[in-house]
Amino acid sequence: MPQILNISTADIIHRLKLSSQVPGLVEAIASQKIIQEVAQKAQITVTPEEVQQQGDNLRLANKLVKAKDTLTWLKKHHLSVNEFEESVYNKILAQKVADHLFSSQVEQFFYQHQLDYVVAITYEIIFDDKDLALEMFYALEEGEISFPEIARLYISEPELRSTYGYQGRRHRKDFRPEIAASVFAATPPQVIKPIGTAKGVYLIWVEEISQPQLDEQLREKIITELFNGWLKQQLECMQIITHLDSQSLQPHKELLKQS
Repeated sequence: MPQILNISTADIIHRLKLSSQVPGLVEAIASQKIIQEVAQKAQITVTPEEVQQQGDNLRLANKLVKAKDTLTWLKKHHLSVNEFEESVYNKILAQKVADHLFSSQVEQFFYQHQLDYVVAITYEIIFDDKDLALEMFYALEEGEISFPEIARLYISEPELRSTYGYQGRRHRKDFRPEIAASVFAATPPQVIKPIGTAKGVYLIWVEEISQPQLDEQLREKIITELFNGWLKQQLECMQIITHLDSQSLQPHKELLKQS
């Protein structure tokens, strides 16, 4: 028979405090209250059919095919059926409020920040020696060696070496500032002349640069970014009062002294 261990609500709250998770929870609660207030003023509603559809999508995403699977999942997350439906409702409401506030601003924002959504596919090798990086660069240009051959010789990490330094699809913000300008000025496929940084000397092969298209996926991404930025501003302008009791720090004043 398994041993029984009782954990109280107070235990959970105390653990959240000790692990510094309370600020994030407080912000989430405050954000939900802000969303509900905007929805009420704008007369935004969520129908039971929308909750049902979104709930089915979430169950499918979590591979909860059978009712038994769903009940096990709910138990694991300490949720009642009503609480699960409430969480689904809140997600739909947040999306509707975001659309209400920012869907009309998407096109303007996209064209003003179009460069931020350009994507580059790159491979990179980092050298400690600038002269060696230049030597490899000129050898590449002369066709004396290929980029995969250089990667096999000079990338020490096995997994990265096996993909020849592949970095995936990245936006301008994902690159070091001193590298981004050269990458996005390239004419793929092209190797860029070595760039020195504090981390080392980068030899980069630019495989492809994709110009952004304002499709539905990018539209939703922009709305989410604008909405999250707006929520953050709302929270910064707010004084949030909680009613969590804290032990006095008086006996531990030494902890608060400047060293």
